[in-house]
Amino acid sequence: MTFTVSRREKPLLQKAISRCRSALVGVAMVSAIINILFLAGPLFMLEIYDRVLPSRSVPTLVSLLLILAFLYACQGVLDVIRNRILARIGAYLDRVASETCFQQVASPSAKAHSNEGLLALKDLDQVRAFFGSAGPGALFDLPWIPLYMLVCFTFHPWIGFAAVIGALVLLAMTLATDLSSRAPSQEATLWSLQKSHLAEAVARNGEAVRVMGMGPHLARRWSNLGGSYIDNQLRLSDIGAGFGALSKSFRMFLQSAILALSAYLFILGEVTSGMIVASGILVSRALAPVELSIAHWKTFVAASQSWKRLKKTFSARARQERLALPGPTTRLDVEGLFVAAPGSHSPLLSQVNFSVTAGSALAIIGPSAAGKSTLARALVGAWPCMRGEIRLDGTLIDHWNTDVFASHVGYLPQDLELFAGTVAENIARFDPNASADAVIAAAMTAGVHDMILKLPEGYETEIGEGGVVLSTGQRQRLGLVRALFNQPFLVVLDEPNSSLDQVGEEALTAAIRAVRDRGGIVIVVAHRASALEACDQIMLLSDGRAQMLERTRDVIRSVPVASGMNGKGRRINPSVAQAASELPQLIGEHHP
Repeated sequence: MTFTVSRREKPLLQKAISRCRSALVGVAMVSAIINILFLAGPLFMLEIYDRVLPSRSVPTLVSLLLILAFLYACQGVLDVIRNRILARIGAYLDRVASETCFQQVASPSAKAHSNEGLLALKDLDQVRAFFGSAGPGALFDLPWIPLYMLVCFTFHPWIGFAAVIGALVLLAMTLATDLSSRAPSQEATLWSLQKSHLAEAVARNGEAVRVMGMGPHLARRWSNLGGSYIDNQLRLSDIGAGFGALSKSFRMFLQSAILALSAYLFILGEVTSGMIVASGILVSRALAPVELSIAHWKTFVAASQSWKRLKKTFSARARQERLALPGPTTRLDVEGLFVAAPGSHSPLLSQVNFSVTAGSALAIIGPSAAGKSTLARALVGAWPCMRGEIRLDGTLIDHWNTDVFASHVGYLPQDLELFAGTVAENIARFDPNASADAVIAAAMTAGVHDMILKLPEGYETEIGEGGVVLSTGQRQRLGLVRALFNQPFLVVLDEPNSSLDQVGEEALTAAIRAVRDRGGIVIVVAHRASALEACDQIMLLSDGRAQMLERTRDVIRSVPVASGMNGKGRRINPSVAQAASELPQLIGEHHP
C-alpha cells in the first residue's frame, strides 16, 4: 500500500507565495497611496493658476508649496518602502526555493537535457532580480490608470476621451512588444545556458582540452554560441528600444495634444487655465506606468517565463513527495524492466527479471555496452524505468520519498565524482548532522580507516575540487566508503575495483561480505574476476538482456568445462555453460 501526500498540499513555491500574500497586499495598499499622492502635482498646478495667480496671495502660495513638499516627501518614503518590500519578497523566494532548484541540477531530466538543471537556478535568479527592479512597481501602478482617466473626465469629457484613446494605443504597443519579444527571449535563455554548460565542461576537463589541443576548436564553438546569443539579445534590445522610443514619442505627443485640446476648450470657455496644465500632467502620469512597463518588458517576459518553469518544476517535485515508509529489510525484485537513457525512447535494457534476497551479493558481468551501468543507475533511481518494476520489500522505488530512499541506498558510480570539502564531509554525504562514529564505522567497513589516518589531516583533510589531492585509487576507495555510510540496505557498486591495487581489492571483498553479513544486498558491476569472490550470484547481460542468473560458484566451476557438465558430472544450464566458457573474456582477465 502506498501513501501519498494529500492533493490539497501546495507545492513549495506556491506555499512561499501564499506566505508573501500579506506583504503583496501591503505593497498594493502602498501603491494606492502613492498613486493618490501623485494627484498632488496636478492639483497644485490647478490651484496656482486658478487661485494663486488671480488673487496674488503669497501666503496661499507658500501654504500650497509646503503641503506639496510634505506630500512629495511622503510619496518618496512610500516608494522606497514599496521597493524594499518587493526586493525582500524576491530574496525570500530565493531562500525558500534555492535548495530545490539546486537539487534539480542532479535530476534525471537534467542529465537528459544538460541545460535543464542549470535553467532552474537561472530561472530563480531571474525572478529574484525582477522583484528587485522597477518592473513590479509599474505593474502595481497600472490598475490606477482609470483614476487619472476619471479626473480627466471631470475636467472635460473630451480630455477624458483623448486620454483613454492614448492609453489604448500604448496598450496596443505593450501587447505588440510582448508578442514580438517572447520567442527571442526564450531562445536567448537557451543559448546562454549552452554557453554556460560548455564553459563548465571545459573547466572540468581543462587538462584533456589543453593536452589534446581541443582549445581552439572549443573556443570556436563557444564563439558560435556567443554569436547566436548576442543575435537574440540584439533582437530583444531592438524590439524593446523600438517600442520604448515609439511609446515615449507618442506619450510626449499625446501630452502636447492634450494641452492643445485644453487650450482650445479654454478658448471656448469650457475649462480654466489651471485645467490646461493639470490635464497635461495627469495624462503624462496616467500613461507613465504603461511606458515604464514597455521599457521593462524584456525583464518582465523573462521573469514570467521563468516563473512558469519554476511552478512546473515544483509541482512535479510535490507529486513525488511521499510519506515515509519502513526501511527495506528482505529483498529486491526486478520485473520486466525496460530502461532508456533520460530523454531517449530507445531502450538500453529490455525485459530484465531477477530477485535478490537480503544477505546476498549479485555480480553483473557482460561485454561493453551491454547495459550494466544502465541497470545500476535504474536500481538506485538515477534513471527512470520505461516499463517494468523495481521493488524493495514489495514497494516500488518510485513510491519512496526521495530523501528517505537515498538513506537506504549506497551507490558507487562508474564515473566517480568527489566534492571540495574534507574527507569526513564526503563520506557523510555532506550531512551536517552525521555522527563521527558513523563516518568511522563506514571507513572501517571499507578497510580505508588506516589509509585516511595517513593523510595530512586525517578525516579533516581537504581533498580539493574532485578530490584532486588524492590518487585515483584513493578516490575510488573513498567513494566506496561514501556508498557504505549509514549501513544502507541496497549497495550498488559500478566497477568498484577498476583502479584498485591488491590491498584495495581485498578490502572491497571484505566490505561486500560485511554488507551481506548484516543482511544487506550488494549489486556489483564487474569487469575483473576479483570482484566476484564475495558474490554468491552472477548475472550475464548482453545486448540489454539478462541471459542467465546462477550461483557464482556454479559458473566458476563450469569455466573449464566445454561439454555442458559441471565438475561433479551433472549437466548444467546451457546458457550457464556458454557464459562460463566466455567468462574470462567478459570480466577481462582469467580466473585463477
